[in-house]
Amino acid sequence: MNAVKRAEIFRRLQKANPEPTTELVYQSNFELLIAVMLSAQATDISVNKATAKLFEVANTPEKMLQLSETKLKSYIKNIGLFNTKAKNVLATCEILINEHDGDVPRERASLEALPGVGRKTANVILNTAFREPTIAVDTHIFRVSNRTGIAKGTTPLAVEKKLLKLVPKEYQLDAHHWLILHGRYICQARKPKCTECLIADLCEYQAKELK
Repeated sequence: MNAVKRAEIFRRLQKANPEPTTELVYQSNFELLIAVMLSAQATDISVNKATAKLFEVANTPEKMLQLSETKLKSYIKNIGLFNTKAKNVLATCEILINEHDGDVPRERASLEALPGVGRKTANVILNTAFREPTIAVDTHIFRVSNRTGIAKGTTPLAVEKKLLKLVPKEYQLDAHHWLILHGRYICQARKPKCTECLIADLCEYQAKELK
């Protein structure tokens, strides 16, 4: 895919959704961090359902630590991998209090040092909370980038590096959300909705169906 096509794709995505954001519901950087940690291998819908009740009683690291692990699990038991996630959330809260005065750090190394926080989660926090032009490559972005030809790669990291190199600078800040939403609702895994796609004429997917 050439640079002209790529720029037009993001121009259209921006025009259709000028201010894209995460579908996770949160009121603070801490709530966002916990929601993103819980969202691994889970849907935003299931996370939002759990955090709606959880954040009513524990919306700071201190309040979260006041919950027992068993009590925390009772709030997130409908989310995949909830046993491991509960342990990671509590361990993360301890580090936030002891090393960051209870705040969510904005340095990548500090974020990735938190239990349960990998590169993808760190990228989401850096982009959504701190508005840095990072791109967290999840399954949706990986699929859309490869399928359309925007940025092909065999690993999430390879796709991330290509996106940061190839996406025009003026679109990098919001590219993460545009690509996720496009993958979630239009360029779906099993049956992409090519007839509803606003970039179908620019997409290089060979098997697309336009009728």
